[in-house]
Amino acid sequence: MANTKSAKKRLRQTDRRTAVNRARTSRVRTFLRRVEEAIASGDRDAATAAFEAVQPELMRGAQNRIMHRNTASRKISRLARRINAMS
Repeated sequence: MANTKSAKKRLRQTDRRTAVNRARTSRVRTFLRRVEEAIASGDRDAATAAFEAVQPELMRGAQNRIMHRNTASRKISRLARRINAMS
């Protein structure tokens, strides 16, 4: 357990950051799930609309260090490839 005043402050800061990061991660996952569900249902229009919404969310997640930027780019690329294959 933290003993010094500065260590206790670091714990408080870490707790705040963890809560923010957890919310951001959850938001990105929700957008990804919407795209996955649209692809699974076979609705190309809904999948395209969900894909347009998930792109900025993924890049924002990479910018906020929720995920690596290459991971975000890879996810976008794979989703785009799956949506294009639907036609």
